[in-house]
Amino acid sequence: MDVSLIIRQRLEDLGLEQRDLAAAAQVTESYISQLLSRKKAPPAVERTDLYERMDSFLEFPQGHLSSMAQAQRHDALKRKLAEPPSPLFREVRELIIRKCNLGRRTQVREIFEQQGFGELERLVTQTLLDVAKRVAREELNSEKWLRGLGKLRHQSYEEIQAISLEFLGTDVFNISIEHCSAFLGPLIDTWDIDLKTFGMDVLLNKRLAAARTVHFRFVEAGTPAAVEEEAGFKEFLRNSRMSEDATGEERAFLKSLSFHRMKPSALYYYRELQSLRDPLHFPARPRDGKAPRRNAGSLFSKKRSTSKKGASRS
Repeated sequence: MDVSLIIRQRLEDLGLEQRDLAAAAQVTESYISQLLSRKKAPPAVERTDLYERMDSFLEFPQGHLSSMAQAQRHDALKRKLAEPPSPLFREVRELIIRKCNLGRRTQVREIFEQQGFGELERLVTQTLLDVAKRVAREELNSEKWLRGLGKLRHQSYEEIQAISLEFLGTDVFNISIEHCSAFLGPLIDTWDIDLKTFGMDVLLNKRLAAARTVHFRFVEAGTPAAVEEEAGFKEFLRNSRMSEDATGEERAFLKSLSFHRMKPSALYYYRELQSLRDPLHFPARPRDGKAPRRNAGSLFSKKRSTSKKGASRS
């Protein structure tokens, strides 16, 4: 499944140029060029109406390109998850450490540098990426916000719009130096983490974000009431490559996760399973040095304060 190849062939069949597609899709010609040359991955389907505009211009049935892009991204992420995590770019790591609370910065740097891309670094990077993407997603259709960000970076509205679409489609394994300088740098003022509970506080740039502070905490919760199985969870169970070695306790935990609006995919449950097994999230007891046992009657869930719903402001 190669979206770039299909678009190039369609342009050739219709006698059209990349600049024609860029104008119709309302993005820069440079963005289309990089997309078709595979220098940029196809953006996430749920983040943009780009595919809808391209389908219309290229005379494809509605949903044609988005379905192929979703399958391509799904396959690429599965391959990525199967590989050992690669270290972040040095500039990305340095920016994240530089944004850390001064009193904890040295300790965090020492932990980060013990491994190429260790558990704590992945947790922090993923959290900061989630915060920045949430703000970018909320402001994606705000011309004023995009122009303001473009002014900070000395880029045009069209260029910022294009990189925003790309940023919303990236993940912790593929974050680039450009993503950091365009979003993590301007949006995040500072962050801090409690190394015992792994709770995080993120202070945002008041000129670019509605909420000033976002808190992340892990809390213990009782056994939830019976819930209807999500379609993505059922697909996860059917896929033996993802769920074959999942224990009954782990399956019960994944089944207990509930969502009000979003519909998670099977890949989400696979990644949640890996997170559940990560020893960083279940530190050993000081007295006996043994990792704590997870009790089916005491499951863990993340409680997050989002930017516009329950986020505290300072």
